Amino acid sequence: MKKLLALLAIGMLPLTAAAHGPSPQKVEKTVIIDASPDKVWALVKDFGNWQKWHPAVESTKLETKKNEAGEEETLRLLTLKGGGTLLENLKSLDEEGKQLKYGIVEGVLPVADYYSTISVKAVEGGKAEVKWMGRFYRVYKLNPPIPPGQDDKSALDAINGVYDAGLANLKKVAEGK
Repeated sequence: MKKLLALLAIGMLPLTAAAHGPSPQKVEKTVIIDASPDKVWALVKDFGNWQKWHPAVESTKLETKKNEAGEEETLRLLTLKGGGTLLENLKSLDEEGKQLKYGIVEGVLPVADYYSTISVKAVEGGKAEVKWMGRFYRVYKLNPPIPPGQDDKSALDAINGVYDAGLANLKKVAEGK
């Protein structure tokens, strides 16, 4: 036994851990916009018109329907400029706190169980701080081998791209540039 422990201690016997499916991922981005929080919030909270500020969105179709629990929910179908669609559901809209929460039901992004919060708050100088945070998993939920484009890096790259492009253009639109 002492010999086994000694070999482990000096790294002679490598140990490998078995994978247990995907790890949760998180992306959080923040931008300061030289516009009033109310002006920025008016753009963000308009769940059916993100094509006004997100450069990847060509059009949006809103629908209200009853879910399995019999509650009304708001769904939006985003048609993307590069092709494909995203079906998303509005989880909550907090006017006072200037916070919107939504999730992806299905779509072309390589993510699963995506849940996001986008919020606007006042910062010094009458400017707005927009924080966009998403939690999700890669689309492929089984253990390796993972098909190309369905791994953690692909999921992170996709969401980082969505947030970076969206926040940069939101800033541009809100500042009138």
